[in-house]
Amino acid sequence: MPSKKVALSFFGGTGEVTGSNFLLEFVDEAKPIRILIDCGMFQGSKIGDEKNREPFVYDPSSIDYLLVTHAHIDHTGRIPKLVKDGFRGKIYSTSPTKDIAAVMLEDSLGVLEKEARDEGRATFYDSKDIVSALSKWQGVDYHEPLMLGENIKVRFWDAGHTLGSSVVEFTYNGKKLVFSGDLGNSPAPLLRNAEVVTDATYLVIESVYGDRVHDHKEKRKQRLQEAIEDTMKRKGTLMIPAFSLERTQEILYEIERLMEAERIPLAPVFVDSPLAIKVTDIYKKYNNLFNKEVRYIISSGEELFNFPQLHFTKATEESKAINNVAPPKIIIAGSGMSNGGRILHHEVRYLPDPDSTLLLVGYQAVNTLGRRLQDGEKRVRINGQQVEVRAHVVTIHGYSGHMDSEGLLSYVAAAADNLKKVFVTMGEPKSAMFLVQRIRDYLGIHATAPEAEDTVELEF
Repeated sequence: MPSKKVALSFFGGTGEVTGSNFLLEFVDEAKPIRILIDCGMFQGSKIGDEKNREPFVYDPSSIDYLLVTHAHIDHTGRIPKLVKDGFRGKIYSTSPTKDIAAVMLEDSLGVLEKEARDEGRATFYDSKDIVSALSKWQGVDYHEPLMLGENIKVRFWDAGHTLGSSVVEFTYNGKKLVFSGDLGNSPAPLLRNAEVVTDATYLVIESVYGDRVHDHKEKRKQRLQEAIEDTMKRKGTLMIPAFSLERTQEILYEIERLMEAERIPLAPVFVDSPLAIKVTDIYKKYNNLFNKEVRYIISSGEELFNFPQLHFTKATEESKAINNVAPPKIIIAGSGMSNGGRILHHEVRYLPDPDSTLLLVGYQAVNTLGRRLQDGEKRVRINGQQVEVRAHVVTIHGYSGHMDSEGLLSYVAAAADNLKKVFVTMGEPKSAMFLVQRIRDYLGIHATAPEAEDTVELEF
């Protein structure tokens, strides 16, 4: 069949982890079709990064479809702005992604409104833009064929990263283009392994941990056990800044299993995040998407995220009351990079305590408070006050929700027989370039790390 041309442009997630935003233009159709994959927020020192306020490089009203890989704000956070600026098309993702995105976008708006008040200016979207976006949003099942126009077939595959996260596969003129989204760190405590598309022609892949290897599954659980045991012995407070989506649920599951097996002392566990509590409720709704081991536990009659030591503190007064509970205790609170949220109040209180521990279980972006603490700073400013860091600071990379360097290389290798080009995105430059070089050296596949606003022409 005669070849056709597709333009792929990179408007976010290049040279950095956040801001995922890619544009596909099918120009050879009777009516040219323009499709976005993700429309995420740029995140760094604060959620309202100036780049998020800038006009889109493309005209939002010209976009026909938006496909969303998963609900993290760095993949969804500018969707309401896209709608406000003129997008009138359709949005597709899995149903769990839509449900989680709804609560995450509302939470994100709350943070943006606070920052806007502090700065004396307006937010770049409001609640009616979220409502409008959700009205255009449709959930689809994994593997269900979705036709965009007459000739473009899309399927969502399980990415194993968060509940409902997806690898997005485009089939067009007999060839395939695949967007990995964020790939899960399989095997994960709760979710199924990431599915691999083995016959992709082109692949856009993430690289958050493109230059690092995670701890083994059993080693990460052992390190979690040790961090809890050590803090409990010192009668300190274990603070876990955790992302409300996936990381909180994974850590809760692991703590519950450790307590049931009597491998750690029984101590109060506080989930001090209204958003994490809402997301946990959504996880309960879609428990059919968990891995085989977890589904077996549920089928035996056990209810997940429900054990005697667990306390959900949704209200502000409940959160403040945690201070009145004598250590040892465990506090899981957002945000995961300590760049906002209730974790800051606990860090102010307990970072100066040499008996306490700050346990970092997720990626800490450059310029965030979490990254500075991870890098060993002994004095930090939180909410306008200087805080001495005398607490133990421990990092467990194994609980990252992202596939590591070895996993990413294996993911590419599974499709090596068909792949023509690989585009390495959503990673810091050194991480992305490390993965690019490995793909070239080990697999002999043409791989590049695109720069912001690059456009490439793909032959189909």
